[in-house]
Amino acid sequence: MNFISNIWKHPKTSVTGLLIAVVTVGSALSQQGITLGAAGNGSVITLASGLATALLGLLARDPAKSTNASSTNSTAKLGVWALVVLLLPLPFMGGCSAKTVAQEIVNWTPALQSAVATVDSTAALLAPADAPIFAAATAGFDAASNILVAEARAYLANPTASLLAQLQTAVVIFEQQVNASLLSAARIVNPDSQQHVLNAINGVATIVVAILALVSSISTKAAAGRMAAQSAIKLAAVRLWLNDNDAAATVASHYDEPVEWARVQIVRTEAGLAEAGF
Repeated sequence: MNFISNIWKHPKTSVTGLLIAVVTVGSALSQQGITLGAAGNGSVITLASGLATALLGLLARDPAKSTNASSTNSTAKLGVWALVVLLLPLPFMGGCSAKTVAQEIVNWTPALQSAVATVDSTAALLAPADAPIFAAATAGFDAASNILVAEARAYLANPTASLLAQLQTAVVIFEQQVNASLLSAARIVNPDSQQHVLNAINGVATIVVAILALVSSISTKAAAGRMAAQSAIKLAAVRLWLNDNDAAATVASHYDEPVEWARVQIVRTEAGLAEAGF
């Protein structure tokens, strides 16, 4: 079995991958309040994640000199991945303030408006039979994006519970419209049209999911539960239609970070939202 032999031949890489998985899963569980029991003044989850992070730090030491260029390059990449995980903001180590999160939401709005504008211009690229389907599926994007942007800016200016409730409603409504439009893409059989449709909708979906995660992070568990209950179309139902490469490129560009880092952030974000019921 190849995967067993690979573990045996590359133990350091395998251990690092396992530790990354422990930290990622641990952070998602902690975000949802799952502790697996107490451990001193903390919990089993935080202890396991902390130990995994510490071990990753040890693995991230500078590689020893080697005459084998391939081995040196592999070790260096391994150290970079360990460092990436060490630098990732972990929910169990403390969250951002509501004002910081609100500013992040507002920071996304120019990209969101640009993505919606791309959707508006995509119908002209489709086959005649497909354009009406796409237009109907995305008809509410302009209004939903305008409302979401307005609510985000209002909350940033005055972060009150009532304005947060309005922002929660706005992002869930938009996210559900996006999910419904992705499912509608399945009705488009022309491969060229479908590709244009998915590219356009994915541009909006990436940003709306990012904003949903940000809003969820400053919501109480009860409020997040209400948001999840209002999400009839879950992320799992549209996962097939999401483009991971485009999403990673969008996130990496927005935060001016490596694409590999963005991929990890996306995986953690989606895992957290799925655990929350979205």
